[in-house]
Amino acid sequence: MKKTRPADIYLRFLQLSQALRGLPTLPELDPLEERILALIARAGQTDERLSVRDVMANGDLGAPATVHNRLKSMRQKGWIMLADTEDTRRKRIELTQAALMHFDRLSQCMLSATESRR
Repeated sequence: MKKTRPADIYLRFLQLSQALRGLPTLPELDPLEERILALIARAGQTDERLSVRDVMANGDLGAPATVHNRLKSMRQKGWIMLADTEDTRRKRIELTQAALMHFDRLSQCMLSATESRR
């Protein structure tokens, strides 16, 4: 029996996750939008309240205007939504139900990749 390397599992995961892109779901994100999505998802996991201003102030993502345009695009594509905060001038960013389902499907791909190689 062929020995499975950790890289084999990761490559299998990539193959399975690529197949998700062919399914009719949310529109694709560009690389910067993917980075922003990961930031928002990680903040949600730690119950951190991330506002539009917080994301725009993140210098690693680029100019504030560029980040704002990407947030607007992600909202139009259905990946994120804005929720009110105590301060009506600030909006909290949250993942949509469709985005959460996308992460659920990616998690299933990860589980499948590990199970198929045992």
